[in-house]
Amino acid sequence: MAVYQIVKIPDVILRQQAKKVEKITPQIEKLLDNLRDTLCATAIGVGLAAPQIGVSKRVIVIKIEEDLYQLVNPEIIQAEGSAIDVEGCLSVPDIIGEVTRAEKVLIKALDRQGKELEIQADGLLARVLQHEIDHLEGILFIDKAKNLRPME
Repeated sequence: MAVYQIVKIPDVILRQQAKKVEKITPQIEKLLDNLRDTLCATAIGVGLAAPQIGVSKRVIVIKIEEDLYQLVNPEIIQAEGSAIDVEGCLSVPDIIGEVTRAEKVLIKALDRQGKELEIQADGLLARVLQHEIDHLEGILFIDKAKNLRPME
């Protein structure tokens, strides 16, 4: 089990566009494991993108209750609706704000075996997918949030 320190603002890697993964290698599988272990070691996180542990690759993990998503090169191919909710981020500690995101999304990605998959999501999963994919583009929730304030 490898738990990494989470990169925080103003680290420049958080503002860079992450590099596409060309092939699922043992290093990418290890990255997925490291992301999972680091995410599970946090008390409050539900998603983590590779740049948040200092790796500029298009890889994310999401854990909501018992469901674990390990996604390589995820991209939003369809989005509909609009919903506002409060978000925070492990890379922007102690700050929350309201973010408007699509209510439903269709995501295309590779799984850890390199198989293409699609995920139709709404609610919390849709929000977290969009938040983590933003990380891969160098976008932070504070760029989109209104009413930023300290977490209580």
